[in-house]
Amino acid sequence: MIRSLILLLAALLSAPALAQSVSEQPHTRLEIIAESRTPMPGQPLSIGLKLTPKDGWHTYWQNPGDAGAPTRVAWTLPAGMPDPAPLAYPVPETLVVSGLMNYVYAKPNTLLTTLTPPAGTAKRAAFTVTAKVDWLVCSHEQCVPESATVSLPLSIGDGTTDPEKGYMIALARAALPKPVEWAATWKVANGRFVLAVPFATPEKVRSAYFFAEADGAVDYAAPQAVTIAGDRIRIETAASPDVAGPVKGVLRVEREGDEHELGFAITAQPGEVPAAGLPLAGNRPVAETPTLGFIIIGAILGGIILNIMPCVFPILSLKALSLASGNVPAREAQRDALAYAAGVIIVCAALGGLVLLLRAAGSQVGWAFQLQDPRVIAGLLLLVTAIALNLAGVFEVTASTGTLGDNTIRKGGVMGSFATGALAAFVATPCTGPFMAGALGAALVLPPLAAIAVFAGLGLGISIPFLLVGFVPALRRRLPRPGAWMTRLRAILSVPMFLTALALAWVLGRQAGVEGMTAGLAGAMGLGLLLWWLGSRQHGGRGGAWVPAGVAVVVAVAAIALLPISTPAQALGTSAPAGLRATRYSPEKLADLQAAGTPVFLYMTADWCLTCKVNEKGAMASPVVAEAFANKGIAVLEGDWTRGDAQISQWLAQQNRAGVPVYVFYDGKGGSQELPQILTVSELVALG
Repeated sequence: MIRSLILLLAALLSAPALAQSVSEQPHTRLEIIAESRTPMPGQPLSIGLKLTPKDGWHTYWQNPGDAGAPTRVAWTLPAGMPDPAPLAYPVPETLVVSGLMNYVYAKPNTLLTTLTPPAGTAKRAAFTVTAKVDWLVCSHEQCVPESATVSLPLSIGDGTTDPEKGYMIALARAALPKPVEWAATWKVANGRFVLAVPFATPEKVRSAYFFAEADGAVDYAAPQAVTIAGDRIRIETAASPDVAGPVKGVLRVEREGDEHELGFAITAQPGEVPAAGLPLAGNRPVAETPTLGFIIIGAILGGIILNIMPCVFPILSLKALSLASGNVPAREAQRDALAYAAGVIIVCAALGGLVLLLRAAGSQVGWAFQLQDPRVIAGLLLLVTAIALNLAGVFEVTASTGTLGDNTIRKGGVMGSFATGALAAFVATPCTGPFMAGALGAALVLPPLAAIAVFAGLGLGISIPFLLVGFVPALRRRLPRPGAWMTRLRAILSVPMFLTALALAWVLGRQAGVEGMTAGLAGAMGLGLLLWWLGSRQHGGRGGAWVPAGVAVVVAVAAIALLPISTPAQALGTSAPAGLRATRYSPEKLADLQAAGTPVFLYMTADWCLTCKVNEKGAMASPVVAEAFANKGIAVLEGDWTRGDAQISQWLAQQNRAGVPVYVFYDGKGGSQELPQILTVSELVALG
């Protein structure tokens, strides 16, 4: 009797141990789960081994990388039960410890397998699945081998899914890399392993990483340079000397708009791969997206700053002084201010809307895109020349000529104020200054109506100074009264306009070569002579002023239409300060430098961008900066957007920037930093 009681007690005590599905180890919790406790004979049953490392610890993927060990499982099954399928691992994470790349799981992870009971198994037959699991769990300081045996009692039935465990299995299944049959290819060139994987929406990829399934394909610790080459994700890294045959692995991709990263199980065959394409920006820290209100405020502030540009300030000054006369009624001043603001806002919104339409049609354009056409530059050259000659007193504007000039600026009623505002907005487009870059860049990814509101905010910023003069009588009273000094002021204000014309002629030469610049200057000279003829008839009190005015318009149109627009040879170089020794930007060059771990200072510029040229002749031209870059081994790449460039436009779009300048420093370790639009020597010296 006593012997029977002892045997019964031993059986009761041992039963939980034999059926224990959870094991708590010092640094990890292990649990075995099944999608159903009553599997059907002949039907696969999903079984999971869930490992939960404690905070600060991690387990390893099937290929642990430079260090570590994969999880091993020894199964104990009833006689006649086939072995489970190989373990399926979820997409891992990367972890660098002491320069070694590890593929790990720092969070709960479930390794999945399938078990299929034989088709002839009797219903309600009970059996136990036992797994002896060995794994390595590590922290940053130490690694500890752990082991546990877990068991799960099951019985043959109708395959009803267990609600709790079935949900856990579903989550684990979703975490697995998705098997795909993409025609991925790889090759080794100059010791570099290059992988190309077709992808349906490459433009949405923010980051990507390739986990080689087996050892001997790549150097794990080497950085992976990721670019988009057409419809393919291209990954380049250091090759292992043993790489051969098909290369299997997992491609982890982060896409815009997706809540979680995606994993794809791929097999790449040896073959050709495309050249490097557009580098990804996903390795940058993602800043919190500003609200629409803050974006519009940034556009307004940027517009206010544009008023100090040499081609805008003279127009604003004369327009403001036109309201200084004490006999201008308040209502008229307000009307003129509103008309001026309407002209500015409508032109800015129209230019912005045109940018959005062209981008929606597939064109890679940005703010001030029209200035990439030499004919537009030639038109601006002629327009600014006419304004400068008008300010210098060479000719005046009368109702009979209808020519845009000082009288339109100073008088002209509502239409004159509107035209002046439109003119100010158009000539202000070449530059992207402080506050503008982020605002206009954000506008390109906003819904259309919100984007138009941002462009209109830029116009509002440009018009704010004149609105203040028109609506605040105290400001008008502080302005000097009109008099003979106005003639001298006009002549003085003509100087920056002439300098602007000279700068536009230089830009035209950079865009269209010597022939183009010669044609533009010839057109400006011919226009100047005709306007002088017009002025001489005006000053002599003679009629027929419409004749020279009409001929001037014909000459201007002909000069623009006949302008040579071939790309000049000298445009193939860079315009960087000599000390920086810049190389012309290409996605391939940037990818090569990133893959080699070389720090890179990349800047996008254009000859028609005043802010760009100020930086290049100022902080960037400092010998101190050149010496610092040379000592730190910083490579310099210049992207010239003067005449447009599809690769630069794509890069700007990826950076969420609508125009130039843009300055980015890549540290050679996978990180990047965008610099402000106004550079200082101290900021540049501190890089690296």
